[in-house]
Amino acid sequence: MKNSTYRIQCRDRELDLTGHAKIMGILNTTPDSFFDGGALKNKNGHHEIDLAVSKALAMIGEGADIIDVGGESTRPGAEKVDTGEEISRTIPVIRELRRQSDILISIDTYKSAVAEKAILAGAQIVNDISGLGFDPAMAEVCRHHQTGVILMHTTGRPDSMKWSHHMNTGTPDIVSKVTTALFSLLDNAQKHGLQNIILDPGFGFGKTVAENYSLLSELRAFHALDRPLLCGLSRKSFLGKALQRSEKSLPPPENRLTATIAANTIAAVNGANILRVHDIKEAAEALAVARMVIDS
Repeated sequence: MKNSTYRIQCRDRELDLTGHAKIMGILNTTPDSFFDGGALKNKNGHHEIDLAVSKALAMIGEGADIIDVGGESTRPGAEKVDTGEEISRTIPVIRELRRQSDILISIDTYKSAVAEKAILAGAQIVNDISGLGFDPAMAEVCRHHQTGVILMHTTGRPDSMKWSHHMNTGTPDIVSKVTTALFSLLDNAQKHGLQNIILDPGFGFGKTVAENYSLLSELRAFHALDRPLLCGLSRKSFLGKALQRSEKSLPPPENRLTATIAANTIAAVNGANILRVHDIKEAAEALAVARMVIDS
């Protein structure tokens, strides 16, 4: 079954999501992200702009369609980062990446002040894990600049969420609950004048292992909302749960690549329009296989 046709206007650029999933590369400028925290620090422990941009350019070379720049970890239990620090981590990277490339850039933030500065530096998409819920000024920033907007479903703030990889059971009607919640986010965004909206079910954000797999297996149900879907599955703990051999041996994120490839392939076949990933080459190869199935 071919995926739906969507074209999202992102400021001066159009993101064509016709037919096949696109790849969003994760560029974390954070010291504490669950997988690659601190990866862009130099030997003195300081954030390295050139290193970050080089990584982004490498991801583009491997097939990334979008680079998603984030300056605050959203893993469960992560500490909040103040606005000034988040700006200092992300804006110089976005500005330099825009100077060197015309790639679509997304800013991963729920703070309107960070989003505005990122847009002025060259970002065209705002990826808000709160679905415009944490900062009442975010909707107006996105409307004013006519950005693409990603609205994610979550059950709370990252600093108050707990790891749920140990929980095997979940809500039987999780798909309908998340669908209802996403519809509410979509309706609110449209009331604020936003149209170029992408929805994200929020894998791993306050959901149990069983709930995450239910969302993945029934992903096409969300196309009833008539918006493109982004799936962020990369190396998350619920994937590690499938590989777990004992209660004390949950594989760490660096050992979840194969599971991520499998999940990304399933998501693509089930109608995902964007895959948000750490590993571009592997995702691109998985998508090549998925496309053969979708087009058959």
